[in-house]
Amino acid sequence: MTRTTRISVLALGAFLTVHPLSAERASERPHIFGIARVNIFSTDVPRARPFYMKVLGLREGARIPDSTFFVKPSQAIELVPAPSPAPANLISEIWFATDNVHELRRTLREQGIQVSGGADGSRAADVFLSVVDPEGHHIRFVQDPGVPITPVADKTVSGPPHDLHIIHAGFIVHDRAATEHFYKDILGFRPYWHGGMKDDQTDWVSLQVPDGTDWLEFMVNVPLNADQRVRGIMDHIAIGVTDIHATEERVRADGLKFTEQPKIGRDGKWQLNLYDPDETRVEFMEFKPSEKPCCSEFTGPHPGPKQ
Repeated sequence: MTRTTRISVLALGAFLTVHPLSAERASERPHIFGIARVNIFSTDVPRARPFYMKVLGLREGARIPDSTFFVKPSQAIELVPAPSPAPANLISEIWFATDNVHELRRTLREQGIQVSGGADGSRAADVFLSVVDPEGHHIRFVQDPGVPITPVADKTVSGPPHDLHIIHAGFIVHDRAATEHFYKDILGFRPYWHGGMKDDQTDWVSLQVPDGTDWLEFMVNVPLNADQRVRGIMDHIAIGVTDIHATEERVRADGLKFTEQPKIGRDGKWQLNLYDPDETRVEFMEFKPSEKPCCSEFTGPHPGPKQ
């Protein structure tokens, strides 16, 4: 058993002892609005940088010294140099916006969740906090300032010239019960959709944030010994668009090479998959389905371009 596996097993045991919040306490939980940022490990940041610029439609002259790419003023993708050896999951950290970091910190600690980021009493303690979920995924919550987190003008010559929104991030989950307990019972995430490659099986579980339409997608039934190509498909981000075919034309004009064509997914939504130099999947997905989904009905509102 590797050190990482030992840590994950211990973490699962700790999370499984946590009890759900009472209905009264759950109603007091600070709001969690949506995805604010996704940090992605890259083994070669200079090589990956043009890919993400073209995905977002940014000009080559954009000033992004720290490799942070703003999808919109309140959402960003950041490339993070990968350690050596590179981890199996190249989704480094997912950030969510909340309206009260201080109260969320207290709520999580009351539930026995270990919280890091910002010493008590420090200014940073009310700006962000970090946790690790039952399977070792790094999650950060940042104070929603009510204004753009960082003005686009500070980072780019111009922002993306079209409506884009990071609508979900996905990662491999081996213990669905423990992971759902954390996100649903502790954080208040809500079911959105679930489905699989066959109508009678579940390979993907989507949970929306409590106070928005962005979601996390749990990729279940993935073998423990899956290779990096498979892991790159499963550990991914999705960018919502209004028209998948117009998006295809735009990114093709920007010089990105395709290995797949647009298709309608099992959830009834048009999608187009691209892969960065480390084979991490970036999925374009239309905000709303164009046909009936397989397996289950949607149980939450769909995202839209203005969010």
